[in-house]
Amino acid sequence: MAITATSTLSQFSAYMPLSFPKKLTRNRVFIRAMSENSSTSVSTQQEPTPLVAPLDFKAPEPRRFEIRPDMRGEVLGAALPLIFRFATGVFVSGYSLSFVPKDEIPPDQYAMFEINGYKLKETSKANLSRRPEKPIEIYEFESCPFCRKVREIVAILDLDVLFYPCPRNGPNFRPKAIEIGGKQQFPYMVDPNTGTSMYESDDIIRYLVGQYGDGNVPFTLSLGFLTTLTAGLGMIARSGKGSKYTPAKLPPKPLKLWAYEGSPFCKLVREVLVELELPHVQISCARGSPKRQILYDKTGHFQAPYLEDPNTGIGMFESGEIIEYLKTTYALQ
Repeated sequence: MAITATSTLSQFSAYMPLSFPKKLTRNRVFIRAMSENSSTSVSTQQEPTPLVAPLDFKAPEPRRFEIRPDMRGEVLGAALPLIFRFATGVFVSGYSLSFVPKDEIPPDQYAMFEINGYKLKETSKANLSRRPEKPIEIYEFESCPFCRKVREIVAILDLDVLFYPCPRNGPNFRPKAIEIGGKQQFPYMVDPNTGTSMYESDDIIRYLVGQYGDGNVPFTLSLGFLTTLTAGLGMIARSGKGSKYTPAKLPPKPLKLWAYEGSPFCKLVREVLVELELPHVQISCARGSPKRQILYDKTGHFQAPYLEDPNTGIGMFESGEIIEYLKTTYALQ
């Protein structure tokens, strides 16, 4: 199933105020619909004004199991889909966990937590031999239940995706999706690895599990109307968030977000990315994903969401501060 364009329906953030400089001016841009390689860039009519890191910017220290006081209501609302969708999108396919003596997991290896001399060991059965060479491209927006279904299977299959946000009245990717696909309908998927493109969320799900999974659609994504209904009901508390365009500068290069669909903190960040129409490569890292260890090796810590902005060189944890950074850097007054 799919939805027409007009439909609406992180790990833990620690409070740390940040100050940012004034915003930069906007550039007129034209967008390439397809990525040429894994380091996709946004094509412009003229050389874009380089973005720079905000003056005196200091990335906040990641703090687990804390929620910024001013964001508690938002996090609670963003967590509602976990209930309606039975945590679909939280775990990679074939997820399992066990408690093992802490000595069995080296200090430089990621483990969610340690208690009484034991560490939590998480594994999955994702088919790592069938990974796409280039990120799959999906035109969608956050508050669409059909789009959510596709994002859930992306998390389950541990796939990396280049998301082109298509908020209502967005001047860039929504018109481009209509131009290349011929319909004002979302989600719309393009797989540059196979030359396949398609509408209809259920068709996209079947394609992805057939091409990059074991061919079996997870039960919670195979219930037809009930799947779509629960996806929509889960968005009630955040109705309209991540669906309407906020004027913003388009970055020369897509941002990179380490995230997964089941996290309410990641959802809050994605709402802003969509509203600002910021293209971003999402590095899926649901529970059981081996990419958690990759981020751990990269930063010495694992927590989602984690934002990397190649346009400014900024890398940062903490959903609340990521949202502030995105609005300050890209939103237009």
